[in-house]
Amino acid sequence: MTTQRMTVQDHIRTAFGFLDDSDREFAAGDVLQASEKLWGAASHAVIAVAESRNWNHGSHRALKNAVIRLDAERGDLLIRAGFAIAEKFHINFYYNGMEDYEIEQDRPVVHEFVRQVTALASENGANGR
Repeated sequence: MTTQRMTVQDHIRTAFGFLDDSDREFAAGDVLQASEKLWGAASHAVIAVAESRNWNHGSHRALKNAVIRLDAERGDLLIRAGFAIAEKFHINFYYNGMEDYEIEQDRPVVHEFVRQVTALASENGANGR
């Protein structure tokens, strides 16, 4: 059995699919699954931009390093802050420690992070790798 590697566009579609899934999970009251879907959306967004630029993205540390590179390149605090908030949701999946008010104010930040980072992948010539 052969597996086909995901393209930049596949990662972008997956990121937005996870955002939609997270909204449905939150609406259904499944905070843990919704939290992990937000993390997945952010991760796939970073993978898309890293792949489009031939940057390493094979580990959590590599994703964080890609975010640091993007922040340095763009000078946009939302990039690093958005990823940090997505990491909070990843932690929440395991420990369910986020307060309701945090979830409500942080969810839109992850949505914006995904929109911004996937746009960077697209503008960098998402060439279907």
